[in-house]
Amino acid sequence: MPGFRINVVSDVHGNTKDLARAGEGADALICLGDLVLFLDYADHSRGIFPDLFGERNADRLVELRTERRFDEAREFGKRLWAGVDRGPAIERAVRKQYAELFAAFPTPTYATYGNVDIPALWSEYAAPGTTVLDGQRAEIGGRVFGFVGGGLRTPMRTPYEISDEEYAAKIEAVGEVDVLCTHIPPEVPELVYDTVARRFERGSRALLAAIHKTRPRYALFGHVHQPLTRRMRVGATECVNVGHFAGSGRPWSLEW
Repeated sequence: MPGFRINVVSDVHGNTKDLARAGEGADALICLGDLVLFLDYADHSRGIFPDLFGERNADRLVELRTERRFDEAREFGKRLWAGVDRGPAIERAVRKQYAELFAAFPTPTYATYGNVDIPALWSEYAAPGTTVLDGQRAEIGGRVFGFVGGGLRTPMRTPYEISDEEYAAKIEAVGEVDVLCTHIPPEVPELVYDTVARRFERGSRALLAAIHKTRPRYALFGHVHQPLTRRMRVGATECVNVGHFAGSGRPWSLEW
């Protein structure tokens, strides 16, 4: 099918304004997750955490996490949450964000979860024009796309982190595709290192193995906001970090 174009975004983190324009000029939009904004590391006044506990406490939490003092960060958070019914408070805030973000999706949109998303809520907000996929395939414009959402387990303990085995099973279920769409990158040092956070994020070895084995034309992902390398070839596959949409406001486009 000549003249087909998709726009791809990832790590939206509350950027509803730009999301509403992300499908312009494209036949479809793909979203690779992390819709929720819990805490903006660039602007500590934005997100669920500062809304509940203030910017000064957000400054401190970011400082501890950036210094990789995760145990101290958890203890600090635990003290703040004491006396607050955490589950309902977070769910109310996430629901408010999801209502706005899902309403901004164009038709058609194909989406999968990020590690900070809450999958159980998506079915309540996804309109008929939005297809949610995880460990599944879809034909878009005559090409087969595979989708695998979520992240692997980390000390950050974000909402949708799963075991390496469960993640590998979803990669296996997708099988051979033209374009492999995931939230996290394959486990390649240049693709998983965040130059601003100054740390290696978790990538997937199972995803890397699948890229070598099934040789998709493209592997698209996000998760690492400021990667050392945004694009590189792994074997026959063009691996592309489609960008930190919350910061750039610009989708990445693929045409054929």
